[in-house]
Amino acid sequence: MATEKLRSGANFLENSKPYFAMIALQFGYAGMNIITKVSLNRGMSHYVLLVYRHAFATAVVAPFAFILERKAQPRIKFPIFMQIFFLALLGPVIDQNFYYAGLKLTSPTFSCAMSNVLPAMTFVMAVLCRMEKVNMKKVRCQAKVVGTLVTVAGTMLMTLYKGPRVEMVWTKHAPHHGQINNATYTTTYSE
Repeated sequence: MATEKLRSGANFLENSKPYFAMIALQFGYAGMNIITKVSLNRGMSHYVLLVYRHAFATAVVAPFAFILERKAQPRIKFPIFMQIFFLALLGPVIDQNFYYAGLKLTSPTFSCAMSNVLPAMTFVMAVLCRMEKVNMKKVRCQAKVVGTLVTVAGTMLMTLYKGPRVEMVWTKHAPHHGQINNATYTTTYSE
């Protein structure tokens, strides 16, 4: 009986590894966002922070790639090298520069919420480009659609509730409600 419980506990831990890894990854992202926000608030340029982040990642990952993968990989030809170069330029460099520039103007909570929208936007783009077929009779497709809607609705709620005031073209020159009340209050009591 005791060995059966130990076996079931070991199976549970073995099956739970991907979930624990994902939870640890989310905590890592949150910690990185907080440390990044503190650095940016204290005056560090997001360009410099990006260079430090990539240098640290290279120093940590390069020895593993050099030792473990050196003989397993074929030689890189020039066209493949250029494809890797442009993908690296678009992904880590341009994407993270925009991300850090946005983080400098918002909060870590907001940036985490926005980064969680990326899978939903990827799903929407895959549907629009006809790379993903949506069959609402399948539970898997229903889950994708509902997850996308919940994610986008939650992000929009967070953006509109805590975000900056959105100025529309037709309301730019109209006085705001607070300005009208202040003007009335000042006029009434200054006489």
